[in-house]
Amino acid sequence: MPKLPPVLLTLAVLVLAGCGSSNSASSSSSTTTAAVSTAASTTAFIAPFTTVSSLGTTEPPNGDANPYGLVYVPTTVGNLKAGQLLVSNFNNKTDGQGTGTTIDQMTTGGQLSLFATVDAKTLPGSCPGGVGLTTALNVLPGGYVVVGSLPTTNGKSATAKVGCLIVLDSSGHVVKTIAGSQIEGPWDSTAVTNGAVTTLFVSNALNGGAVKGLHTINNSTVVRIQLESGPGQPPKVLSQQVIAEGIPWRDDPEALVIGPTGLGLGADGTLYLADTLANRITAIPEAVTRTTAVPGGGATVSQGGHLKEPLGLVIAPNGNIITTNAGDGNIVETTPAGKQVAVAPADPKTGAGSLFGLVVAHGGHGIYFVDDGDNTLRLLH
Repeated sequence: MPKLPPVLLTLAVLVLAGCGSSNSASSSSSTTTAAVSTAASTTAFIAPFTTVSSLGTTEPPNGDANPYGLVYVPTTVGNLKAGQLLVSNFNNKTDGQGTGTTIDQMTTGGQLSLFATVDAKTLPGSCPGGVGLTTALNVLPGGYVVVGSLPTTNGKSATAKVGCLIVLDSSGHVVKTIAGSQIEGPWDSTAVTNGAVTTLFVSNALNGGAVKGLHTINNSTVVRIQLESGPGQPPKVLSQQVIAEGIPWRDDPEALVIGPTGLGLGADGTLYLADTLANRITAIPEAVTRTTAVPGGGATVSQGGHLKEPLGLVIAPNGNIITTNAGDGNIVETTPAGKQVAVAPADPKTGAGSLFGLVVAHGGHGIYFVDDGDNTLRLLH
């Protein structure tokens, strides 16, 4: 798609009271550094944000499309620049899903440079099916980047394979893959780091590969992976543990696969999951330390209401849960107690099914998100 000029869209933010269910999960405190440091609030974080700015195209020189993953670069290492954003692309230039091979690096003003192109033929380890880069995207200590792959051969769900996690160094070169029975279609991820050790949470959008036909299978999972890395020390897997199971997914001709997507870790160690197919947010208690898998993807925090197939998920500075809707292109804010407290239109025109990766802007001054409806980086502020 051609590069779009910056545009400003003035939007109304609807502040709500008491919407959604109130089934919440409790969790004990964790000694691991948490992703958020403040308590949840009924005062909506997104309430002041009334404008969406289109910052620039995410389309790299090879024409890859469908930006999915989005993450901040925390530290300048090699080609990684602190304060910039990485974007992973799921489609190739012919728009075949599960065939994108590039990771962009973008300034917060929208200027793009190519960070990496991943060649399936030269991967140093197992990655069943090849390369199709997903929303699962994180930066680890030492400047290592880990990205999910859920590949296809022709952009169709019938050819989807289980893929792997791909690890790149700070120069954009692939150094290893992480694969196996617990990695089955890594779709999204979140991470928390304590020293050299990173705890990575990965939602698997399928289990055992895609099947023909549109029917639901309740066997997707969330897996916790502990990794140790540092300068010149590629990530080493210390442990793996499935912490949630029995999550529904199905293959889909338009979306390729619909299954568990966004993840965010609360200050008390509860992991929140966007269960897209069930149209709900779930809670997985004691996610950093638990040794068993919660059934059914965890306890329902909120379902229905203003949630319309939640995709991307991030924890706001006030401790609330921010999700993007596949159904209508809105961003919804929900408290951990299940109250949907605000809705902001992010892209009502092309945003349906398009809003995956999102991160909170530094200082809490907005939310960056990728829009694969027109291959852009945007800012709600």
